[in-house]
Amino acid sequence: MKQLVTWVPALIWTALVLGFSSGDFSAEKTGSLLAPLLIWLLPWITPSQIDVIHFFVRKAAHLTEYGILALLWFRTVTYSGRLRVPTGALLALAISVVSAIVDETHQSMVPSRTSSAADVLLDSIGATIALVPACLGWRWVVGATTGALLWIAVIGGLLALMLDLAVGAHGGVLWLTVPAAGALLAYRWRRSDSSS
Repeated sequence: MKQLVTWVPALIWTALVLGFSSGDFSAEKTGSLLAPLLIWLLPWITPSQIDVIHFFVRKAAHLTEYGILALLWFRTVTYSGRLRVPTGALLALAISVVSAIVDETHQSMVPSRTSSAADVLLDSIGATIALVPACLGWRWVVGATTGALLWIAVIGGLLALMLDLAVGAHGGVLWLTVPAAGALLAYRWRRSDSSS
């Protein structure tokens, strides 16, 4: 049962990542949330500057979500020595790349989204960057990075949800992703307490 539980975080995060390809996360929707915040924070900002910031926020989201995905799968497949580190890292990377391909393929079928091979490459880079410390044997870095990325997901998700609600939008998938990231953090905290 304990080994089965180790699959839950990776499976939940995979489902959430694939859920991000819905219309709720189109550039138009995220832009309509980010622009008012940027204008409020930086009243002198120009529309072209907002577009640049929006572009980089979306690309950073790709790196972050696939970094978390790769680390969760790495932890799952290497738990209790099931797979050695290099094999586990390659499998986690393969799962991340396949997820990115499925994600972009799904986006090509959603009218408000566009599909991009460049995003698959960016997702793969995010997963690779997260997995490098694991391959070098820096398991504490993997744990710290996973924790940091989950905190970013929780805090950023809460901020996005508050902004979404402030402008009268419905919150969409954020109602699932924010609690899921929080639950994964609580799960990690509980596991670390029980192992010490």
